[in-house]
Amino acid sequence: MAQKPSIPKGTRDFSPQEMMRRNYIFDTIKSVFRLYGFAPLETPSMENLSTLLGKYGDEGDKLLFKILNSGDYAANLSDEEVRNASKICEKGLRYDLTVPFARYVVQHQNELQFPFKRYQVQPVWRADRPQKGRYREFYQCDVDVIGSKSLLCEVELVEIVERVFKALGIRVVLKMNNRKILYGIAEVIGHADKMMDITVAIDKLDKIGLDNVKAELRERGLEDEAIEKLQPILELSGTNDEKINTLRSILAASETGLKGVDEMAEVFGHVVALGVDLPVELDLSLARGLNYYTGAIFEVKALDYAIGSISGGGRYDDLTGIFGLKNLSGVGISFGADRIYDVMSGLDLFPAELNCSTQVIFMNLGAAEQAASLGLLRGLRSAGIAAEIYPEAAKMKKQMEYANRRGIPYVVIIGSEELAEQAATVKNMVSGEQQRVPFAELATFLK
Repeated sequence: MAQKPSIPKGTRDFSPQEMMRRNYIFDTIKSVFRLYGFAPLETPSMENLSTLLGKYGDEGDKLLFKILNSGDYAANLSDEEVRNASKICEKGLRYDLTVPFARYVVQHQNELQFPFKRYQVQPVWRADRPQKGRYREFYQCDVDVIGSKSLLCEVELVEIVERVFKALGIRVVLKMNNRKILYGIAEVIGHADKMMDITVAIDKLDKIGLDNVKAELRERGLEDEAIEKLQPILELSGTNDEKINTLRSILAASETGLKGVDEMAEVFGHVVALGVDLPVELDLSLARGLNYYTGAIFEVKALDYAIGSISGGGRYDDLTGIFGLKNLSGVGISFGADRIYDVMSGLDLFPAELNCSTQVIFMNLGAAEQAASLGLLRGLRSAGIAAEIYPEAAKMKKQMEYANRRGIPYVVIIGSEELAEQAATVKNMVSGEQQRVPFAELATFLK
């Protein structure tokens, strides 16, 4: 019995139409990255497990795909050695692009010019439980600058967000916060030691609401008095300037907190002065779960489509420290290609021409007609027009149905009459209109 074809759970095939749409997203994002002087980087699909383990917390370690050493490596090992995973698994599929980037920077530090600006668009793998919107293999589009503490890097990322989503036609809001502000808040409510607990809880404010966040904070050991002090901070409203002024008085006793406020004020000042056409909001409930963020944090939400964040990132002061290169500050942001795809599909934002890889198809009506078509085809392709010919001289009805099903917008018909006149019949498959076009003018007409 023939084997039924299948793919692993949590992975996907992408049809030609899906790939054209995905490439449109990737190409748009990359073109904006290049505009700001970022250069492309690729790292291997697999890294040494020693590079990956311990960088994503206990939960992350459980989600790493480990790779058996190649071939029949295990054949010569004892049962005890086979049970010792470190002997037979020394590599794993990358979990994100950030840790491989940090490894690359440390490994090649003597060849790089700092600040180092790179972008990376590659798949990552997580041994997660597959569900709607969560896959075991998916792409990340990361852009980072490492080796500078300047807040101009943050301003550049805000502009990149503005340009990417304007080019894609998605209306978004960029929410920003600063981990130093969050530390300052923990400090002034008397729980600097519980900053991580507080940030993990308040990061869920949007999802579970204030009352549930308060309950979680109690579970994490905060007394009611501290929670009461926290509430007005989380409910802070008004313009960015108003929030910043309020925070200056609330965080007056926290040096770190005030530094975070100053950083945000500087970034917002540049954003206003540059006339950035994008709503940018200071959102104190934004915490972002990752431990390595130390300064500004970003999250982008679509305004017209209900979905989680479609982009996020932040400043990290010591990402390369795990590999022995201390005090190298960086900041970056990641665009979620899969969620962006879902938003653009849901709002019908993809250009119509992405529905088809071919602009023009020639009907095949016999040997002499075929020979003339091949010469014209060559000319169209040289003019940058995607064109093809039906490979067999089949019935016209069959060939037209094929063009229709493929969604090809133009059909070129060359029969005996057309050969005699040296002019092709061009049919617009959308409007149904037909007209005669001289062979010499065909490329200009179709352009």
